[in-house]
Amino acid sequence: MATSPHFMKPTPLERAMNKTIGMLARLGLGPGYLRLLEVQGKTTGRTYSTPVNLFHFKGQDYLVGGRGHTGWSRNALAGGGVTLRRGRSLRRYNVRPIADNDKPEILKGYLDEYASTVQKFFTVQAGSPPEAFRTIADRHPVFELIRINENR
Repeated sequence: MATSPHFMKPTPLERAMNKTIGMLARLGLGPGYLRLLEVQGKTTGRTYSTPVNLFHFKGQDYLVGGRGHTGWSRNALAGGGVTLRRGRSLRRYNVRPIADNDKPEILKGYLDEYASTVQKFFTVQAGSPPEAFRTIADRHPVFELIRINENR
């Protein structure tokens, strides 16, 4: 999987909004697709969290890095797994990175679904054909989520 240095750093206002949205996810409030992603830092071992839009597409769950190759996406790739929280629900997943050639249809679906909140991170417009996303596929990491069965 090719990676580019593409990353759109959040503004101070966006960071504050992410904290608020993350708190909503932690409380189980907000839209049904909202989750609080937790991932281990690859060098620090610390747990980092950020709100994400869980994307369900063709029977599979995905995480898409709308802002590009963020800390959470690099840590998920290095560690191979993430935890998603919503209220009291906590689920662990292994992640499988999607190759750039396989991303266009997923990126199109994601942008079409969440255009009101993520369009500003994409140079392709919502509603564009999947082929239009081929030129930006390396800028946006996509991970298939594979649920870890836990006996608890």
